[in-house]
Amino acid sequence: MADKKNRKNNRNNKNYDEDYNPRFKKQRKKQCPICSDKNFVLDYKNLDVMKKFVNDKGKILPRRTTGACSKHQRDITVAVKRARTIAILPYTTD
Repeated sequence: MADKKNRKNNRNNKNYDEDYNPRFKKQRKKQCPICSDKNFVLDYKNLDVMKKFVNDKGKILPRRTTGACSKHQRDITVAVKRARTIAILPYTTD
C-alpha cells in the first residue's frame, strides 16, 4: 500500500523530470543529405538519386522525411519534376 502512495507522489513531485513525456520522445534533428555530403550531386538524370526522394507511389517526400533543408528541398522538387517531364520518373504508379 505504501508503494502505491510513493509512486503516486513521485509523479506529482516537482523534482520528477518535468521534460519527460513518454508520448513525445525527442528525436534527433536530421541532417540535410546534400549539405552534409559535399560530393553529393543532385541531378535529374540520375534515377538512383531521384528514387531516394520519391515514395513508391511516385510522390515527392516531405522535408520531415528526407531531412533536407528548405533550399535543397526546393532543388529536389525541381529535379523530380524535370525527371517526370522527360519520363525518367513516373508521375504515379498503379
